[in-house]
Amino acid sequence: MAAPKAATSRVKTSKRADKSSLNYMNRLPSEILIKILSYLDASALFTISHVNKLFYQLANDNALWNKLYIAELGKNKKKRKPKCMDELLLKVATVEVHDRAVGYWKWLHFKTVATYDKDKLKSHLGVISRHTGLPNQTERVLRNLHVTWELTVSDKSGREGTHEPSWSQFTGTSVTLCWSGGGGLPDYEQISTLHLHGVRRVALKCPGLKKPGWRSLMAKLDMQALTESAQVIGQDRLVELKLLQPGVIVGVWRDQCSVAFIMFTLHFHKLVERSTQGSSVSPYVVPIIKPPFDDTDPDYGLHGYQLHIVLHDTACEIVSGSFPQLFCRRTQISDGLIQLTAISRTTSSQQTPLSGSITLPWRCEALQGSVKNCCIMNLTLLDEFRKPFWCVGSPVSMEPEKTPVSYDYNGEHFLIHYQDSDGQLEMELVWMKEQKQFVLISLVVYVTVGKVNQHFSRDY
Repeated sequence: MAAPKAATSRVKTSKRADKSSLNYMNRLPSEILIKILSYLDASALFTISHVNKLFYQLANDNALWNKLYIAELGKNKKKRKPKCMDELLLKVATVEVHDRAVGYWKWLHFKTVATYDKDKLKSHLGVISRHTGLPNQTERVLRNLHVTWELTVSDKSGREGTHEPSWSQFTGTSVTLCWSGGGGLPDYEQISTLHLHGVRRVALKCPGLKKPGWRSLMAKLDMQALTESAQVIGQDRLVELKLLQPGVIVGVWRDQCSVAFIMFTLHFHKLVERSTQGSSVSPYVVPIIKPPFDDTDPDYGLHGYQLHIVLHDTACEIVSGSFPQLFCRRTQISDGLIQLTAISRTTSSQQTPLSGSITLPWRCEALQGSVKNCCIMNLTLLDEFRKPFWCVGSPVSMEPEKTPVSYDYNGEHFLIHYQDSDGQLEMELVWMKEQKQFVLISLVVYVTVGKVNQHFSRDY
């Protein structure tokens, strides 16, 4: 339906007025424009820098941003350093205003604000869950720090594109991120590298504009090597799921080579630091903190473990549980692995029913589906000091067991098996036909002897 003539006339008049005002502003001397801009806050100043080239130059003026920087210092100085140190900083800031490159004080202001926000939220990361050994407020801190994630995809011709997630889902111990294809991603076989960055945005009120921020490299994947060893963990009538490495799957349209979606699962262990403290070209290095050496305990490093395990899909939790006081006797060490049994198939009281089926729903623009016998696993193994020892977040698949070890349970047996360089996990499930639900009857974690020896300074 055509717009009324009066409304169209008002729109045209408004556009002419805006253009006339802008032309008038452009004719004003720079000194007057700078004076006008000096009354703006950081958000408005950043926004107006996108109007045109003139306002971009003026809105990056060091004197304007130095004023905002000093105001920020003054507002927060009681929370930071002694008064004498603040006075010295203010003096240095004032003297060096015009000695810096254009835009220096703008970015220094942004970094100052970001540092205050980070310091303010540090205390929230100190509240640790007794079940997971992880900070309780990880999701809250990430959101309050305005952390997002970006995926940079390069193809074999050298072209690259950077994409923001189509959707994300937080659980108690991980976040799952998904990038839909939709024509923006190269064909699967044409992808050369994937770079995942955590991006911390500055908290500005500038609707419609991409806020400035800092990038922290979290993963760099060489697709040529990974596609050769990629494991197909499931499929439905539309897509095939290829596991590139733990935590990363690519959904490829069946009978085609185009990408439906790329999905990353990020475990919460040091996720705030990994998302914010690396550089754009190198990741944050998690510090190695070894427990104190104990030469009086002959089984030091073989006991006191606690396991927290979660199975979930892209919508809800399927099963979760915490298992304390796990141990391994020396005689149980086999094939370079230390065995920690959380649920024994011989103890019926430990069997755990699942609240849902093992499926992995997906959505991609106007299409959606669900891959059977796939889900996402979050594993957190704590040492006897309640510190994270082995942490995993990754899609896994469930396979039927042709020759079940135990026939004590009536029903079809299934096995979920996960393995990486640090260890393995085996979960045995039974489909109870009458109850119409899965029951977890066995859960065993195997940790490599090398990892235990390195962590506890032992020689098993």
